[in-house]
Amino acid sequence: MRTSDLCFDLPDELIAQQPCEPRDTSRLLVLERQRGTLTHTRFRQIGDWLTPGDLLVRNDTRVIPARFECRRPTGGAVTGLFLRCDDQSWEVLLKPSRRLQVGETLAINGCDVQLKLLTRGQRGNWRAVPVPACEPVALLERVGQPPLPPYIRRPEPRAEDRDRYQTVYANAPGAVAAPTAGLHFTPELLDGLRMAGVNTCDVTLHVGLGTFAPVTVTDLAEHAMHSEWFRCDASACACLRETRARGHRIVAVGTTAARVLESLPDASAPREGWTDILIYPPYRFRHVDALLTNFHLPGSTLLAMVMALAGIDPIRNAYREAIRLQYRFYSYGDAMLIV
Repeated sequence: MRTSDLCFDLPDELIAQQPCEPRDTSRLLVLERQRGTLTHTRFRQIGDWLTPGDLLVRNDTRVIPARFECRRPTGGAVTGLFLRCDDQSWEVLLKPSRRLQVGETLAINGCDVQLKLLTRGQRGNWRAVPVPACEPVALLERVGQPPLPPYIRRPEPRAEDRDRYQTVYANAPGAVAAPTAGLHFTPELLDGLRMAGVNTCDVTLHVGLGTFAPVTVTDLAEHAMHSEWFRCDASACACLRETRARGHRIVAVGTTAARVLESLPDASAPREGWTDILIYPPYRFRHVDALLTNFHLPGSTLLAMVMALAGIDPIRNAYREAIRLQYRFYSYGDAMLIV
């Protein structure tokens, strides 16, 4: 697939800066693959497109308040973004980073913990160790801010983002970006779907910073896909097997849930680990029958995934229509259901 196939012009004013309230009042564009039709509705009507026995596979990752502020011994301010923890050391993104030195110690604002810089990576990434040693999620819950993506422009952090940049079923802390397709659900909507016979199960994929990484190669096959940690437990595997045995549909809630499902050789046994699966046309999905997703960035691997499911031209047509009718794009934007 050529990267140029993923390009389109998006007006800046269609990049959503705040979410809809209530969550389920966002718009929903439904693309029916067999008929090639587009239907415009509201998210709270999603049940009209689901049938009893369908299985919604949700990503239950919880976004941690991974953004934090710190200062150099000279007093200079540095913004940090926690990415992951491994063997007591942290991987963090630091800005500005150019003048930072290996061995330097940064004081994290709001606590008595310091970060000692061990090794420099690429594009502002650092390996660091906290002094004294501490559990990162617990610390960041005290001093961190929600890691909103850069296209959501905030002069100051908003307290409501800590709750709103999170699904209502978030459970497993570890993500630094939200599984945004799930942001539209309310507890009441989920209860209504359950009463209507629609089933749910949860998998986990800790969404990483790489989800925003641009594609810089001409041929998408040459793109170095980022890795993300995932888990599909025995309960989820049982739900997948039963849904298949009864002839019902598996509906992935978001590209992150789809990544988990398509990383499974089959649903016979629980699995966890790291996945760097890259999905683009003409990939044939093995475990996903329908996909709920938001509207994605031009040139992104997420757009390539939805094109693999629905086709390049149908997605291009759907996005043109969404832009014409001023749908809201990206993390806090509207939703699309591919059935």
